[in-house]
Amino acid sequence: MKPIKKQIVTDESMNPVAVLIDYQDWQEIEKILETYQQQDTTPSLASYAGTINLTIAPLAYQQEIRNEWL
Repeated sequence: MKPIKKQIVTDESMNPVAVLIDYQDWQEIEKILETYQQQDTTPSLASYAGTINLTIAPLAYQQEIRNEWL
């Protein structure tokens, strides 16, 4: 990836608050982000629905674990 020329904007306390980059660099970044978003295959939470098989009821498990504290 080519280096991006940037300017850091700071406030009165010299804390960074913004970054200025050339518009052409921004367009390239947008293209990369669009490609990445199209390739993103992260499964949603809904895709896991119904895939967990419990061997013990959640409340029974909770009570069992709490009884270990006594």
